[in-house]
Amino acid sequence: MPCSPQEIGALFLFEKLSPEQLGQLCAAGRVERFEPGPVYTEGEPATCFYVMIEGTVVLSRRVGGDDVEVSRTSQRGVYSGSMQAYLGDRVRQAYNNSMRVTEPTRFFVLPADAFARFMQEWFPMAVHLLEGLFFGSKNTQRAIGQRERLLALGSLSAGLTHELNNPAAAAVRATATLRERVGKMRHKLAIIAQGSYSPEVMANLIDIQERTAERVAKAPSLSPLEASDREDAVTDWLDDHDIQEGWRIAPTFVQAGLDADWLDQVAAAVDEEILPNAIGWLNYTVETELLMDEINDSTNRISHLVDAAKQYSQLDRAPYQVADVHELLDSTLLMLSGKIGQQIKVVKEYDRTLPRIPAYPAELNQVWTNLIDNAVQAMESEGTLTVRTALDHDRLLVEFRDTGPGVPKEIRSRIFDPFFTTKPVGEGTGLGLDISWRIVVNKHHGSLQVESSPGDTRFQVLLPLTAVENDSPEEGE
Repeated sequence: MPCSPQEIGALFLFEKLSPEQLGQLCAAGRVERFEPGPVYTEGEPATCFYVMIEGTVVLSRRVGGDDVEVSRTSQRGVYSGSMQAYLGDRVRQAYNNSMRVTEPTRFFVLPADAFARFMQEWFPMAVHLLEGLFFGSKNTQRAIGQRERLLALGSLSAGLTHELNNPAAAAVRATATLRERVGKMRHKLAIIAQGSYSPEVMANLIDIQERTAERVAKAPSLSPLEASDREDAVTDWLDDHDIQEGWRIAPTFVQAGLDADWLDQVAAAVDEEILPNAIGWLNYTVETELLMDEINDSTNRISHLVDAAKQYSQLDRAPYQVADVHELLDSTLLMLSGKIGQQIKVVKEYDRTLPRIPAYPAELNQVWTNLIDNAVQAMESEGTLTVRTALDHDRLLVEFRDTGPGVPKEIRSRIFDPFFTTKPVGEGTGLGLDISWRIVVNKHHGSLQVESSPGDTRFQVLLPLTAVENDSPEEGE
């Protein structure tokens, strides 16, 4: 269709241009009529700049598997398309939304290279300012994003160190005590060996020791009242048989699952004069078994923490893989347990029937970290954090619910914006939720949304159950 300089000059975008400039625009571009339907699709190479002359236009963004409408207007002069063509090859030139029309609509269409040329020739200062704003914002966001990750890593490292210190200290303490008890057991054995006991008596002692060690491994769990009653009974038995410091030995025997009936079997198996030494020797046997159990438990806890740290960081795994979100959630909760503290109750409502999904696990862990950290801060370290997984149609839902004061309605639409934060100066960069949004939406083709009221705030992450068509492990944000 013919291009009229007068018609396009009446549009607010071009109203300050000279007649000569309007003529050059008409010569470089064209007026095109589109029937109802798509004009261009998000992600395609951005080849043209569109200015609407008349009609109705709808802009949408791809979020997960859905097209979300972001704008619908009939205002003359609205524009879209290759708006960053002036940056040239320094950025990927692609449409960042989809455009369609709902009625016959006319556009002034300008090729991207012509738009870039006119911008650089007519508005060189504006181009420099726009370039500085675009790249400066990108660099700032990248630098602060790295800082945000370092701060999170420092917090996690401190928490992990604290968690590792407890079992490590317990293992060291138990090892030192074990060395002492083994030394005393050798001494007690030497005393017994110096007596004129028959081989049958010594064999009975060894057999009792073996059966006692086996009993320790199968010791039942007792309530405080049951343990107290059994300790009283064992103490009375030891006192009746003239065993010194029975009150000190009794708790150890009860913890190991030994009772008065067991001690009767010991007394029946050895001579009366050897009974005190035999009881002392068995006490050291029980103590060494209990200490070895404590060391085993401590080292297992350390191993579990290290495994959780590896799961969280994904250092030894491929960036893109099929993952179990429950394993990722558990490792993140364990890593953040020090920060969550004792005053916050953590409730897990997992649907274990959910399938594994294709994902970038390390980056999903970063999303969980940001959302949990925000919830903990919102609750001011007291309340309930509920982590729930479920199937939502054809997507997997991960929900974080806290009992904090909620997100005010007036800022709810801005919380995912870069650099927006409600935290005091110096305590937040405003990039945690923005990073989370980009990981979930851009990288995993999912969605991240919030529902909030006082005492019930829910951040919901929805992820596709299968890989998006034409997606690849190398695909960036």
